[in-house]
Amino acid sequence: MNLSWQELPVVRFINYSPLQVAEFGRVAIVTKAQADEGCTTYAQGGVCAVLDPLDSVEKHVQDTMVAGAHLNNPAAVDAVCREGPKAVLELVELGAQFTTNPDGSLHLTNEGGHSDRRVVHAADVTGREIERALIHSAKNNPNITFFEHHFAQDLVYDQINGASHCLGADVLDQQAGTMTRFVAPVTLLATGGGGQVYPNTTNPSVTTGDGMAMAYRAKASMANMEFVQFHPTAFFSGGAPVSRGRTFLISEALRGEGGVLYNQSMERFMPQYDARLELAPRDVVARSIQDQMMKRGESHVLLDVSHESASKIMKHFPNIAAQCQQSGIDITQQPIPVVPAQHYMCGGVQTGLLGDTNIPGLFACGEVACTGLHGANRLASNSLLEGLVFANRAVEASVCHAEYALKQAGSALHHAAVSADFTGSQAPAALSTASSEWIAATRNELTSLMWSNAGIVRNTSDMQKGLTRLSSLCMEVKSLVKSSGVNTALTELHNLATVGELIMASALQRKESRGLHYCVDFPFVAQDQCHPTVIKSSVKRRNLGKIKVSPHTMRMQPRPGFVAPVPVSKDKSSRKARELSRLRSVREE
Repeated sequence: MNLSWQELPVVRFINYSPLQVAEFGRVAIVTKAQADEGCTTYAQGGVCAVLDPLDSVEKHVQDTMVAGAHLNNPAAVDAVCREGPKAVLELVELGAQFTTNPDGSLHLTNEGGHSDRRVVHAADVTGREIERALIHSAKNNPNITFFEHHFAQDLVYDQINGASHCLGADVLDQQAGTMTRFVAPVTLLATGGGGQVYPNTTNPSVTTGDGMAMAYRAKASMANMEFVQFHPTAFFSGGAPVSRGRTFLISEALRGEGGVLYNQSMERFMPQYDARLELAPRDVVARSIQDQMMKRGESHVLLDVSHESASKIMKHFPNIAAQCQQSGIDITQQPIPVVPAQHYMCGGVQTGLLGDTNIPGLFACGEVACTGLHGANRLASNSLLEGLVFANRAVEASVCHAEYALKQAGSALHHAAVSADFTGSQAPAALSTASSEWIAATRNELTSLMWSNAGIVRNTSDMQKGLTRLSSLCMEVKSLVKSSGVNTALTELHNLATVGELIMASALQRKESRGLHYCVDFPFVAQDQCHPTVIKSSVKRRNLGKIKVSPHTMRMQPRPGFVAPVPVSKDKSSRKARELSRLRSVREE
């Protein structure tokens, strides 16, 4: 089945932007599983907003920069911190029900790295409540259509006036077993991260780096992929099966409300590592926990909040309490066994301040994107806020591009609609038993390789060996892709291998330890390394584990505004470039 561009523009999202762009045209929400399945649903802690009169945007900016080890883009940080309160209050107007104080004001909690209470939350299920409010509004909008259980395989792109433009995506209907080409003047990726590239992650099974891999294959610039955040406190199940491929997260807010970390001898250990104790940034706490586990030969540490009143615990953390109770742990009486687990990717598809990428027609926001907000480490509860702010910022620019594309790229859009060919290796196909077993075994090898060679603490030798093996795996996966047809399990493995290779290659480029990237061979921060790692080169450019990145594909110093270039020709496309430039200027002012 093919859809022409006149019938259905497409935007891929999990945030606020479809409700706004739906005012200008029809929107398709293409989602791999059901609409509410993704990392947003499992976000516990909250969403930041400077709402206390004793707090300030400047403090929030400073906290974000410190957590990000000053690798952040200051313009992106200022935009999110300044525009964040309005975005959060708009969620309230949309129907999100956050926890309130007795006087009806929003209750603000604290988390690691924050100098003030500024975390708005819905008990300990904040993401679920935000998702509920957004999906309810979207499903009641006649201009928005949901395509659930539809898995995007690759972006559709073509040359227009000498520059590659994104024209939509080829999508697998996983239930019907058919392929569809969604053609549109604007495509927005909000596909989340790639947590499943690690064996232990708080991310659900759908987070296989799909948007990042698709964008990279389309030659989008990827930035800061080495900065992988490991949440310090995921529930330690002792080897028991995990739900939906994810480890249950024990929110940072638990430490914000007085939780204390102990080793298994009930010795409080954070005073040995950081003056901020349990409220140090996540990278510091995660490395401290791992250091304790390695020195003592222990499988986990303990997080204790039982010294707080039971009523307070049950009021703020009912979901965590219920989940722990299922494993026989009463958190009002007993400490919680915890261990670090992959949680968030600070890198991704490089964007400008309007969510625009270096490919006209392709936008990105949320975890799939690298906006420059997080730098080398994400400040707690800044992720939901980033998605809200950048989804809003992408609206004007995407509408502007859609108007340009419909005038200047009509023939290309029409050609994309009528030229889809889903035969041969592009046709959906069931896997043989042997192929299925190979995919499962290879995926296990891949995740183990990522943990052992690019985990919390890294070294150059292991990363080089890991990248060499990953390169080989990628070639094997690509060979199977060409001969086996389109299949969910194979596409996920292809995407995970791509993301793993990008993480490893980016990590090898950074000759220092900064934020989430800690390399024992370069244990200190180096000021000459204070720039984003940007990779756009083909994955075939490798030499014994070292990616060769030319000066044209890797920026050694961030440009003002950290805005990705939009390649356009000097003729008709210049109009669109001028309009995007105008929008950026308005936003930055």
